[in-house]
This record gives sequence, C-alpha cells and structure tokens, in this order.
Amino acid sequence: MSDEEKQEENDAAELEDGLEKKKFSGKKLIMIIVPIVLLLLGGGAAYMFMGGEEHKEEVVLDADGNPVEAGEGDLESVELLFYDIEPLLVNLTSAGGKSAYLKLAITLEVDKQSSVDELQVKLPRIVDNFQVYLRELRLEDVNGSAGMFRLKEELLIRVNETIYPTRVNDVLFKEMLING
Repeated sequence: MSDEEKQEENDAAELEDGLEKKKFSGKKLIMIIVPIVLLLLGGGAAYMFMGGEEHKEEVVLDADGNPVEAGEGDLESVELLFYDIEPLLVNLTSAGGKSAYLKLAITLEVDKQSSVDELQVKLPRIVDNFQVYLRELRLEDVNGSAGMFRLKEELLIRVNETIYPTRVNDVLFKEMLING
C-alpha cells in the first residue's frame, strides 16, 4: 500500500469518527422530545377541560322570515337565527353644508324562532328607532373601527329596548357605505 492510500484510509476513519461524535446524544434527544410531548399533553388537557367547541346551527332569514340558508345540526346543537333588515339610507348631519349619506345593511342574531316572530311584528318600530338615531349621527361619529363599534353597540341597545322582553344577541353589519 502506498502512502497516499494509507492517508486516504486514515482520513476516512477520522471522518467516520467525527460523524459518530456529531450524532445526537441521549441527553440532547430527551431535551428536544420532552418539551414537545409536554406541549401536546397540555394542549389536549386544555381542550378537554374547556369541553371543546359547541356545535351551532345557523339559519339566515330574510325580512319575510323565510330561511335563506339552512345548516344541518344534531339534537344538542344551539340554533342561531339571523334576521335581515332592509338596507337603511340616511342623510348624516354635517356642519359644512356638504351632504353625507350612510347606507347600512344590518342582520340581527337571535337564538329562538319566537324572537324572529317578535322581530317581524315590531320591525316598523325597530326601523323607525334606527332611523331616528342614525339621522343624528355626524360623519366623524362613524369613522374608524371605534365609531363602528359604538354604532353597533348603540343599535343593539335600541333594538333590545324596542322588543323587550325578547332579546337580540348581536347586530351584524352586512354592508356599510358612507358617501361624504
């Protein structure tokens, strides 16, 4: 064997020794696997503790009370019903004499069919209450996410006062256009 071949064998042996040393030791492997296992167990325990998500069936109703979309659910599901109100168009109060308009399409969320029936009966009063409130708004009252949030909360309060003792869970904006 020549000196070059011996040198190549020694280099190959050193390379193999180096690779064996670079393999993960048992401690490193445990330090990686244990946190992952603990994280998975903690997530599973939290999910079981919280009880998972409750299945909800959603039904959207138009202004006449006819279902627009229907979902399938089991006997233990909570039914959510959505009642669409015809779009509202109001002239906003403006200081500079320039006209500003607000077009608002709203859906009301309830959880009982009897609530939908109550909404249908009192719809003219609800729309009137909304119109009176919206007409007094200024353009700066509805600007930004804070303005939208305040508007949503105020409409929810007003609709719940109008249809008391029936309750609306939420006011949802389908469309909100401001021309001004």
